[in-house]
This record gives sequence, structure tokens and C-alpha cells, in this order.
Amino acid sequence: MAGDQLARVALTVLVYDRTRSPLLAALTYAMTIIPIFAGGVLLAGLADRFPRRAVMIICDLARAALVLLMTVPGMPLAGLVALLFAVTLFTAPFTSARSAVYPDILAGDRYVLGTAVTMTTFQFAQVAGFAVGGALVGLLGARSCLLADAATFAVSALLVRLGVRARPAANAAPGPPLAPVADAVAGIRLVFSRPALRTPMLFGWLATFTVVPEGLATPLAHWLHGGDVLVGLILAATALGVSAGSVAFSRLVSPARRPGWMGPLAVASSLLLVLLALRPAAPPTLVILFASGACTCFQLAANAAFVTAAPPQQRSQAFGLAQAGIYLGQGGAVIVAGAAAARFAPPSVIAASGAIGVAAALALAIRNHRMH
Repeated sequence: MAGDQLARVALTVLVYDRTRSPLLAALTYAMTIIPIFAGGVLLAGLADRFPRRAVMIICDLARAALVLLMTVPGMPLAGLVALLFAVTLFTAPFTSARSAVYPDILAGDRYVLGTAVTMTTFQFAQVAGFAVGGALVGLLGARSCLLADAATFAVSALLVRLGVRARPAANAAPGPPLAPVADAVAGIRLVFSRPALRTPMLFGWLATFTVVPEGLATPLAHWLHGGDVLVGLILAATALGVSAGSVAFSRLVSPARRPGWMGPLAVASSLLLVLLALRPAAPPTLVILFASGACTCFQLAANAAFVTAAPPQQRSQAFGLAQAGIYLGQGGAVIVAGAAAARFAPPSVIAASGAIGVAAALALAIRNHRMH
């Protein structure tokens, strides 16, 4: 994760410095998100049909090789973006396999606590990658940062090989080993036909509206008269907030009360972004982004409810589809926000995204309250 965020900062800053276009910078960021939709829909089922540890290792090694290609001297901008698309495509089957293994290891509330630990670890890795990313890009250059990212994938593959127990494939039903379309159709039918899966999935999709500050980090930093370091701090603020919120939510809120907090926290996470319409200076902006990230801890409860309802033999496919929706929404939101930031001030664009998020979260919270 740290290597990914470092590479993300490097490529986003590189594109913005070359073009001075908020739209193209946002499009580059979106290219780290949108391919996960295709991978989540069509490839996540591989982790049900094949051993999940093997899927994770293969995805890591493939991504390491592709990132190494990005470091070839003279690689044009279009080539970098295309390779970035291919690297990101392998993210969905990896994350689906990893998510599906967790319930096999951790039962009951231990799953929620384990997920919180994982989210905290990821967010601290994001903080490390984002906070020092801008400085390292300026100091070492984009190529060195990409080499570091490739190395992290190789280390990840080694860790999975040594630290994860080999387990048989979860779906042993007869049929072709590669059936991406059939798996996708079956998964879509599963998650949308069961309210116990559909509702927490929709709560997860609210992340569409809180990702916009990340996508506009570079234009926002320049609007605030900051440089590459402020880009990293903007990206780190939300990640640090998510980490703090996850720890507090998992430790201080009892399992029985967590579902009831999903709606209020979902509304608050977007409502806080509306405050950027006041166009505060850099320090208050970072505080707002931190607080918004902290309120997204409701995702822990949504995740736990989702995994409880997902059948083990289709768990990877279900996770993949849920993640695909999140990343499609995030990628689309970042592109739209980038286009809007070319005409309007970035804080106003982020505030508008927050307002739309409040409306969506309120509708979902009211519906969830009536169901319970």
C-alpha cells in the first residue's frame, strides 16, 4: 500500500507538472481506480475457483513486472497510463482473495477487530506513502519511486507465500475453470437479490463522495498556494482520519450498536466536506479532511454485515462486485470533479460532492432504519 500511494503521488504530480491540467491529473488518479471495476466484475471469481493464496501471489508478481516496465527510460505518458491501467486490473482479484480468506481465519467479532487492524495498517501505509510521497518525488524522481513500488509487490508475494496457509479452492462445483461472464452474472444476482448483502454494499458505495479530495489533492494544494508536500499532507489527512476512526469504532462501540451508527456516520462523513465551501486555509482544510475520514469508520459495520451474509463459495465474487462498485463510483467522481475543478475552485467542487453524498447517505440511512 505504501508503494502504491508513493507511485500514485508520483504519477499524478508528473502529469500535472507536464500539462497543468486538473482534468488530466484527476484522470491519471482515476486510472488507479477504474480498472478495479472491470477486474472486480470479471476476475474476482477466480479466487473462488482457484486457491486464494495462489491467486494473491500471481497477482503480486504480475504487478511487480508491469510496474518495472513503467521505469523504462523514455516511456511516453500514454504508455505509463496504459501500464497503470493493467497494474490496477490485477488489484481486484488480489483484494477479493484476501478479503475472502479473512473470515476463514477470524470468526465473529474477531473479524471486525481484525478488519479494523487491517484498515489501520493500510491507512498508516497510505499516510507514509502520501505524506512523504511529494517530498520523495521531488528528491528522487518518479522513476525511483516506481522502482520502490515494484519492490513492494515482490515483498508482498513473498509474505503471502510464507505467511498464508494453503487452502483448497472454495468453489469445487464442476464447470469451466475460467467463466468470468457466468461468474459475474451469478454474483450480480446474488448481491442484488438479498437485502442482507445489498444494504451494506450500498453503504460501502457511499465512498464515492468522500474520495473527491484525494482526486483533487494536487489542484487543491496549488489553490491553497502549497507545493508537493501539501499534496502529500492532503492525501494523508483523510487516511489518518480513517485509521483513527476505525480503531475508535472497533474498540468503543459494541457489536450490537454498530449497525445503528452506520447512517449517522455516513451522513457526517460527507457533511463535513460541505464546510470546504467556506474556503478555509490549509490547516483547517486538513482538519476537516481528517474528521471526514474518521467518520467513514461506519464501513467496518457494513463490511462485517456483508461478509456474514455472503456464502463462502461465492465470497470472493461478492467482495469483488462490492469493491467494483466502490471503485467505479470513485473513478467517475474523480473524473467529474477534475473537469469541474478546471472551471471552479477545488474547495467548492469538494463541497458539492459532499452535499450530494449527504443526500445519498440520508436516503440510505432512512431506508435502513425502516427495515430494522
